[in-house]
Amino acid sequence: MIIRPKVRGFVCVTAHPEGCAAHVQEWINHVQGRGPIAGGPKRVLVIGASTGYGLASRITAAFGCGASTVGVFFERPSEEGRPATPGWYNTIAMTRAARARGLFAGNINGDAFSDDIKRRTLEMLRAEVGPVDLVVYSLASPRRTHPRTGVAHRSVLKPVGNSYTNKTVDTDKGVVSTVTIDPANEAEIADTTAVMGGEDWEMWMNALSEAGLLAPGAQSVAYSYIGPEVTWAIYKNGTIGLAKNDLERAGRNIDSLLKLNGGGRAFISVNKALVTQASSAIPVVPLYISILYKIMKAAGTHEGCIEQVQRLFATRMYNGSKPGFDEAGRVRIDDWEMRPEIQAAVREVWPRVTTENLAELTDIAGYRADFLKLFGFGLPGINYDTETEPHVPML
Repeated sequence: MIIRPKVRGFVCVTAHPEGCAAHVQEWINHVQGRGPIAGGPKRVLVIGASTGYGLASRITAAFGCGASTVGVFFERPSEEGRPATPGWYNTIAMTRAARARGLFAGNINGDAFSDDIKRRTLEMLRAEVGPVDLVVYSLASPRRTHPRTGVAHRSVLKPVGNSYTNKTVDTDKGVVSTVTIDPANEAEIADTTAVMGGEDWEMWMNALSEAGLLAPGAQSVAYSYIGPEVTWAIYKNGTIGLAKNDLERAGRNIDSLLKLNGGGRAFISVNKALVTQASSAIPVVPLYISILYKIMKAAGTHEGCIEQVQRLFATRMYNGSKPGFDEAGRVRIDDWEMRPEIQAAVREVWPRVTTENLAELTDIAGYRADFLKLFGFGLPGINYDTETEPHVPML
């Protein structure tokens, strides 16, 4: 079939297998071009491994550190007349490339919150890999069925305490408008924390520890975002921010666990605002990203997912580097985004952006291009007018 992008709201409902493979290869090329990461991990588990920061972590571990990797993800294969999800195609491309280099790359597809997927993952590690020296926790899911209670929790993206009104942009239509979001109630706050907080990360780490599958000195990292004040009501101080506070709580507990396991450590990496499937759904944030991209590209400091993670591994985790924790014990790989001169430029542009000057004052074109790349579209060297085979079996 001929596969073209079909965008509905903040998601593209189609994905291109060759385009996704080309995007993965771009990321591999970047990591390899930066050279080997000395002292990097050799056995890595990535939970949430098929897109975004999780995929970038798996690629960096494999192609920057020569690591065996196991990736856990929840993706849909192709159906009659319908391509698979981009994470399905991403994983196949990554797996093929890793195995071509003689690296182990094992895949577990299913609900990472469930006991069954944890059990299957432990079995693969025990049989094929051995104790891991790095666990990356990078889940981004809108819902979670709790493995103990059976209750289905759904996350919401809402402010807490008061309604919030600010600018936003329809990235597809290019219309700048004002959005008002009512505050979350207590049940919504609790549900969002249940989905996006740190309980599941703790469950994974405890399961690995009890199974004897954490190598001495093992590390674990989870990803978060803080961002500038203009986004705080919907992010840092909103439901998602409260969930991230719980993620930090879990990180402290896991850090204590790992310190007892041969002096390991766990921490939160606060990353840069980027176009991901998750960030596209958050009101206000796409407009901020569009402004930020233009400013950081002009300054020569713009990074995507793979640049961020490669820099994290090479300058904060391995290569003899030191993490440089902030006052809350977090690693700040968003440091270039939060430079005072960058944020001052964002604040100057923000009130002036309208539908009419959107293309001039922001990098909305770059936002759209990065968004379509997530689904395998707009990659050089791919003929999108020719037939392609959407049915690709998982490796």
